[in-house]
Amino acid sequence: MEKNGSCIAEWKMNGILIVMMTNYLRRLLPFAFTPGIAMAGEEAAVPLSMTPQPSWAWTLDAGYLHQQETDLDDGGAFSVDRANIAVGAKYSLGRGDSVGIGLEYGYHDYSFDGMKIEPWGKIHALTLSAPIRRSLNSQWSLFALPSVRANYEDGASISDAVTGGLLAGASYKLSERLYIGPGFGISSELEDDLNLFPILLIRWQINDELMLKTGRGMGASQGPGLVLDWQASEKWKLSLGARYEKLRFRLSDRNFIPDGVGEDSGVPVYLGASYKFSDTAELSLYMGMKFAGSLELEDSSGDSLYDTDYDTAPFFGVSWSSRF
Repeated sequence: MEKNGSCIAEWKMNGILIVMMTNYLRRLLPFAFTPGIAMAGEEAAVPLSMTPQPSWAWTLDAGYLHQQETDLDDGGAFSVDRANIAVGAKYSLGRGDSVGIGLEYGYHDYSFDGMKIEPWGKIHALTLSAPIRRSLNSQWSLFALPSVRANYEDGASISDAVTGGLLAGASYKLSERLYIGPGFGISSELEDDLNLFPILLIRWQINDELMLKTGRGMGASQGPGLVLDWQASEKWKLSLGARYEKLRFRLSDRNFIPDGVGEDSGVPVYLGASYKFSDTAELSLYMGMKFAGSLELEDSSGDSLYDTDYDTAPFFGVSWSSRF
């Protein structure tokens, strides 16, 4: 996804490049909206000189996002409010090695208008992950991220919504400013085939103010993607980010498609501004547009019953990040 990193910083947000970005992110990030993966992506590319001595580190992240009402191609409209909270603990073994565990809860409240039957309502998303990092030498480091997820409509059985995955790869130090590495992901999907895909991690300090990296998004819009950060001052940072996002979940047995599967996918592009209160606390505000949006309904066997695109959807949000 970052193979032309020097060009990405010059992208313009016009229609042609949005289509190119959509196709590219769809190929490389089908396991999106799994925050643990984004965390592993950032961790795998961190220089050894930045890793702490043996100790525990704790994280707390929370966010809220509102996606404004947008029209569906097949009629009707919808909006969605998303909120999430994530806690994590990492034990740094020193010399770049670490193990950790993370737990995240996401809440997605969909509101439909002008439809005879609402496809779904409130969605819960749970993710348990365990990132592992191992340094081989001053240039190479390895990482692995096993995870278990359960995405389900309110009233559905959690046991019917469980899927799992593994992300693994390596990071190589090309210079003091550039860390890059290949990897792969594999995941199970609700009523769908096993998903296997390549990934590419990058952390490129273009100059003292600009950095291009893969990693998490902001707050409730989290998901692996590509972010260009500009450190405008000691306290302020501006960001331009994009990713492919997919939320796939089990429907309730009370749904008009009992125990079926719902899916919401698209490509959010956002601008964000972050203020650092201290070395361990940061508040971010962001806004953007979600392109190439699509909703789909499948029955309990995975056969598609309803599939519609929706118009470009504006969104805005806020997130908070703490480190202890």
